[in-house]
Amino acid sequence: MTTRIYMMRHGQALFNVLHKIQGGSDSPLTAKGIRQAEIARDHFEREGITFDVAYASTSERASDTLEIILGQNKGYHRLKSLKEWNFGTFEAESEHLNPPLPYGDFFAGYQGEREADVRNRISKAVKNIADNHLDQTILIVSHGGAIAQFFKDKTNFEGSISKDIGFTNCSALIFDYQDGEFEYKDVLNHDYSQLSD
Repeated sequence: MTTRIYMMRHGQALFNVLHKIQGGSDSPLTAKGIRQAEIARDHFEREGITFDVAYASTSERASDTLEIILGQNKGYHRLKSLKEWNFGTFEAESEHLNPPLPYGDFFAGYQGEREADVRNRISKAVKNIADNHLDQTILIVSHGGAIAQFFKDKTNFEGSISKDIGFTNCSALIFDYQDGEFEYKDVLNHDYSQLSD
């Protein structure tokens, strides 16, 4: 039995536009972010991709993205363990205050999470989801940093997924899960060149 997982980043949110650090704190989807989610939804419909079950982070920007993709009358699960990296006292501050990658334990010194803890949290959450939905197709809407940590955990990739594979808002990393192991299959990106900020 093979379980297929689409791990999607939420649509563009207000803090993305304002270049503010957005982890455990939240901001709403922008008009562009809503349109990105609609484009992702239309792709799934065109390709005949349906989901047996769906999960989202408890952050508004993630659950709103999922509701656009599935339709608001479809049920889904919200999990705190799918939330973005907690950046502590750096939350909602300017992105120019971010240290260079990899962050490591930097934010732990400011009441945030260590990189290893984020990686363990998101990896455990996704494995639990997969184990509970074997041989199904799963949509998970989470966050760029959290998803990058899962990707690095399962592939030993150490580059930048945004720069190296084009992972952006409403992109999805596709994994197959079988016999307790995750296999990265592909990245699903969309053309947003016609969308304005």
